Amino acid sequence: MMLPLLEMTYKELADAFTEQYKKGPALAKALYGEFFKNLNPKAWQAEEIQASPGLADRLREDLSFSPGKIVDEIHQDGLTKFVTELADGVRIESVILPLKTHQTVCISSQVGCRMGCRFCETGKLGLARNLTVEEIIGQVYTARRRYGRSIRNVVFMGMGEPFDNFENVIQAVRVMSDQRGLNIAQRHITLSTAGRIDGIEKLAALNIPNLNLTVSLNAPNDDLRGRLMPIHNTVSMVRLQQALRAYPLKKGNWLSIVYVLIPDVNNGPEHARQLADWLQPLRAKVNLIPFNPGKNAPFRAPHETEIDSFRRQLIARQIQVQKRAPRGRDLMAACGQLGSGIRQQGLN
Repeated sequence: MMLPLLEMTYKELADAFTEQYKKGPALAKALYGEFFKNLNPKAWQAEEIQASPGLADRLREDLSFSPGKIVDEIHQDGLTKFVTELADGVRIESVILPLKTHQTVCISSQVGCRMGCRFCETGKLGLARNLTVEEIIGQVYTARRRYGRSIRNVVFMGMGEPFDNFENVIQAVRVMSDQRGLNIAQRHITLSTAGRIDGIEKLAALNIPNLNLTVSLNAPNDDLRGRLMPIHNTVSMVRLQQALRAYPLKKGNWLSIVYVLIPDVNNGPEHARQLADWLQPLRAKVNLIPFNPGKNAPFRAPHETEIDSFRRQLIARQIQVQKRAPRGRDLMAACGQLGSGIRQQGLN
């Protein structure tokens, strides 16, 4: 049986070691640490593995490692966008964002996306397929190997809707947060959804209290949200609010509500009032993001005065707001721009 280490928690590997090799947890721990902590894909080279007769040879044959290969990368002001070509030839994009003490990697969960949000470049691609756990974790693993071990935050805000690939995304969270491996604390992992209510409810049932949840809202009423985000035509603002009210937040934690500000579309005084009213029963903060235009964009980017005006209106209504400065816009690496610069196979 092949061992795809990028898809396995330590416990899963230890169980496989016992069943497949009749070896104890100490050797499984050595292999797991060599692979994830030392970032050595040839983990059978670990000293403890070499000392066990015949084990290294068997593992050399059994270990599977197919994260894809980086075929392009662009750097600007500390930000990096890298393009990964997967085994079947399709490509995904990921972004590394530098912070003062560490780095955040923004990763993809699908090749393309079926949501079709009008302000998002990825949505124009349509959906080719879900990523495997190995392909999801591979982005984090490759980022650490190639760009530095200071990557401590992971956000599922790249290509795709994470809740459309729920099982693989959750297994990826388990793998990347395993303390014996990548050891990225769940409080440093964020799942972002366009509002898949069934996904929100499934995540709530798993009771992973430290995991961060972000909802991409972008409109304060059913009519406007349905025009901007086709997924909303199957739900409603009331139903989405109910799901978020029922979501089990850990004490001190907040929901993050993303609001992409689009001039002359969702930035009027009535929109600020409706948004504040909708947020009133929720423990939530607004992440205010200026629209980032792509090629042939249907909207323009907002001016700073427009962003500040909307922010002040929300603050006046006692809403906590964080304004995000656009980063990577010139690289087509900003929020809503991924996928615009790559050619996808199997997409219309």
